[in-house]
Amino acid sequence: MSISIISGILIIIVAFVAGMGGILDEFQFHQPLVACTLIGLVTGHLSECIVLGGTLQMIALGWANIGAAVAPDAALASVASAIILILGDQGQKGVASAIAIAIPLAVAGLFLTMIVRTLAVPLVHAMDRAAEKANMKVVELWHVVGIALQGLRIAIPATALLFIPAVSVKSALEAMPLWLSDGMSIGGGMVVAVGYALVINMMATKEVWPFFILGFVISVIKELTLISLGGIGLALALIYIALSKMGGSNDGGGTGDPLGEILNDY
Repeated sequence: MSISIISGILIIIVAFVAGMGGILDEFQFHQPLVACTLIGLVTGHLSECIVLGGTLQMIALGWANIGAAVAPDAALASVASAIILILGDQGQKGVASAIAIAIPLAVAGLFLTMIVRTLAVPLVHAMDRAAEKANMKVVELWHVVGIALQGLRIAIPATALLFIPAVSVKSALEAMPLWLSDGMSIGGGMVVAVGYALVINMMATKEVWPFFILGFVISVIKELTLISLGGIGLALALIYIALSKMGGSNDGGGTGDPLGEILNDY
């Protein structure tokens, strides 16, 4: 389906804010679940965009900047895949194809990040010269320009995608052979599993493994809703905090983590 002019303008605004959020890292607008949901909201495709955002969010859990290694661009992946999903007009069936396209775009977004960060170097020197003159207004102005460049990093590709005819996108997606679409769906599921495994690997300790096991076991009970699962998780967290406080108030020289001490005994 085609995107109206008003929806297109709103998409560009969301893309701009998501690009800034990727650097500010404060309001989390660049996170897939937030960016895709906002695009779905302004275009009237909320349900499928939430599914897309949730799936991409599981993948992005394993993306992190480590030293000089920059993670794939989650903001560009979210915005671009949401636009492709809407233009393809396949509903939730097109989520797998959109994700398969989003991953290469996220990696390609690193090139745009490199360009913008290179352009930011002279901005820093300009701010240094302004700071020497105690001209804080100019320093603040260059800060705004630098952040705006990060927003344009996502807004410009998003604008380019909006000019692609919806018929062409839909025809391209429908022309995919079954083996390719199924393969991308399987590959997307594997990437989600890898991203979640990376997070578990970083968080895994003797103290949290019991909670992981309980969570996976309880989640297969179909009668439990997400609200009930969240309530169980909150209850377990409160129990753990209470046990920790009890251990910390003990004068017996414990570690303050009674669950950890029990596990250490085994």
